[in-house]
Amino acid sequence: MVFKKFLSYYKPYKSMLFLDIFCALLISLIDLSYPQILRFLTQKVYVKETEFVLSVLPYVIVVLLIMYSVRALSRYYVTSYGHIMGAKMESDMRRDLFEQYQRLSFSYYDKNKTGDMMSRISADLFDISELAHHGPENIILSLLTISGSFILLMFINIPMTVILFLITCVLIIFSLRQQKKMRAVFMDNRRKISDINSSVQDSLEGIRVVKTFANESIEMEKFEKSNRAFLDSKKSSYYAMGTFHSGNNFLQGMLYSSVLISGGYFIATGSLAPYELAFYALYISIFINPIEVLVNFTESFQKGFAGFKRFYNIMQLHPDIKESKDAIVLKDVKGEIFYNNVSFSYENETKVLNDLNISISPGEKVALVGPSGSGKSTICSLLPRFYDVNSGYITIDGKDIRCFTLSSLRKSIGIVQQDIYLFSGSIKMNIAYGKPDATDEEITKAAKNAGIHDFIISLPDGYETFVGERGTRLSGGQKQRISIARVFLKNPPILILDEATSSLDNESERHVQNSLNNLSKNRTTIVIAHRLSTIRNADKILVLTDEGIEESGSHEELLKKDGLYAKYYNMQFEVGS
Repeated sequence: MVFKKFLSYYKPYKSMLFLDIFCALLISLIDLSYPQILRFLTQKVYVKETEFVLSVLPYVIVVLLIMYSVRALSRYYVTSYGHIMGAKMESDMRRDLFEQYQRLSFSYYDKNKTGDMMSRISADLFDISELAHHGPENIILSLLTISGSFILLMFINIPMTVILFLITCVLIIFSLRQQKKMRAVFMDNRRKISDINSSVQDSLEGIRVVKTFANESIEMEKFEKSNRAFLDSKKSSYYAMGTFHSGNNFLQGMLYSSVLISGGYFIATGSLAPYELAFYALYISIFINPIEVLVNFTESFQKGFAGFKRFYNIMQLHPDIKESKDAIVLKDVKGEIFYNNVSFSYENETKVLNDLNISISPGEKVALVGPSGSGKSTICSLLPRFYDVNSGYITIDGKDIRCFTLSSLRKSIGIVQQDIYLFSGSIKMNIAYGKPDATDEEITKAAKNAGIHDFIISLPDGYETFVGERGTRLSGGQKQRISIARVFLKNPPILILDEATSSLDNESERHVQNSLNNLSKNRTTIVIAHRLSTIRNADKILVLTDEGIEESGSHEELLKKDGLYAKYYNMQFEVGS
């Protein structure tokens, strides 16, 4: 199946592949014909009178010039367009892998490292490109040249060729055994370089934390550990390659030696003429060269195939979240949401939610309060189907969310998170991410609604200001308001605010809270609250614990109950007074 999948990538480039193979065949035929031309000329032409030889030479020159011009053009095509075909296949695989990454669910990203994913989409695919190009060309050209020269050698002397064949069989058996070892080693190389990529990415993305704690030495130790592991793996691969190449060189030497020894014997016994041994030696060179090509190709094949197998393993994964075949588009959303006996647990973990029931009316603002681990974020993640419920169901406007297309469901839900991600680029580009085809007027309006327009136009480059990687050139409050502008532009009927102000200072919180209040108007809103001051105006507050919903009511109602919510509220506001 793996090999079949690999071959499928040749399909769009069949014409290039066939022409590449045709050119490789021409190169092989021309190489095989040279000794035959030499043999014919020395036996039939050059033995005749001088005038005849001189009259034939111009024709010989023309024939050889045509032959080697064709060979040169064929080699040009194989070298240039053959590599272009491999690069196109690599590009197609990289596109498919990236699309697969986009399809995979959150559960995949929960378990896998970004550095490993980057390694699969870059380093692995480079070796696949070399395999895609050189594979058909080297195999066909080499096999044709070997079989053609072998047949011609049989015509010269059968016993010598049988000896040659037996040594070649030993060489093939040795190569196949070594290939198996090399395959395992190259797979280990891939895993180890992925570990290095993950280590580097983790350290660089957290460089501010590293420097804050002056833990550069710890990061160096972590990197050195993965670096040493990769070095050990590379050593193993070079030991295997050394054994492989030295063994093959020895056996190739035996091929030459067998010709000299057996040729001397057959000349001595009169069954082989000396000039025939000279022609035989010419074909031996032609016979052995493709064997060397195949031997060297084995190394690139193992590297490329190891990379493709890692690629294939990812492509075989199926997203946990799937659309039903008859999924419908969610439109004209009123915003009525109902969680009915919803239970959920992450892989190999105890249940986070157990028979949860929540009813939210259109346009209602519901706040979720509770300790970490009580399921607040999980409740919000289930609504856009970042994860699917284990049992029960969730409805929007009376219909199970699993009956909607994922795209229309998620376009109907806007999310403002605590951890803001801004893409490397301009402020304008980041706001427009909420609606890629938005006009400048729409972007400006969204920024004004989010309360960030005045700040943006105060910058030297205005909306074209570069935000830096992950928005490092902006403050937390500024990044948050840009993310809110992004959601304003999206204009979803349902809104999720996931602790959107918990990491901000008081001044920034005030500005962001005003923006969030504007954003929440006329939308069904679910708020995960860390600071209880931000949810006093919520229509309904749900207090969650490990056991489920402990309390429910408005801010005033819950304070009158003097229960868990009142306890949290007093901890935040009365202790500090």
